[in-house]
Amino acid sequence: MHTSNRRPLKTRSMVWAQKAAAYAAHAGLSPNQISLLGIIIAAIGGFILVSAGHLHNNAFSYALLCILAAITIQLRLLCNMLDGMVAMEFKQKSALGDLYNELPDRIEDSIFLVAAGYAFGTPGCVTLGWLAALLAACAAYVRVLGGSLGFKQDFCGPQAKQQRMFLLTVSLLIASFWSPMIVYGLVLITLGTVITIARRLFRLANLMQSK
Repeated sequence: MHTSNRRPLKTRSMVWAQKAAAYAAHAGLSPNQISLLGIIIAAIGGFILVSAGHLHNNAFSYALLCILAAITIQLRLLCNMLDGMVAMEFKQKSALGDLYNELPDRIEDSIFLVAAGYAFGTPGCVTLGWLAALLAACAAYVRVLGGSLGFKQDFCGPQAKQQRMFLLTVSLLIASFWSPMIVYGLVLITLGTVITIARRLFRLANLMQSK
């Protein structure tokens, strides 16, 4: 991963993050293995969310599954951070590092957003989940397109990956005692991602015109 195309994260400088990256590196985990672990965690989270959709009438089970799913989102983000830190700070970047850094993110985003739609279970919410996943992929495509044209990749929001996952996490925690929040969360993610795509396209167009 080229440093100019690295997602800006303040958490990388925190002591706990540095220690976690050091532990992962000393344990022999490669950046690519950590990336694959993120997919596995996302798959577990997706299964939990879909299962929640079948237990909508059981308040306790539904609440528990929403909370567990929220935890898997944060664990997935932890993997996304640690793979880059191990690669860069501990000099373990591989020839396939960029591939492992980018593709798992798209898979994980799609799993969580689509599964969140099924967690509430109504046809409208399911559609929202699929739409949010599609737009998230489009936002990432515009970012990577800018990089392919020779510009620094644009990670602006308001619904970049970290922001989408933060909003989904909060939505699930609230949904543990008020399930409609999943719908509102997906609506906000969808609208915010549309704005994000528009902002990135506008900024990219300006850069292309100024060359």
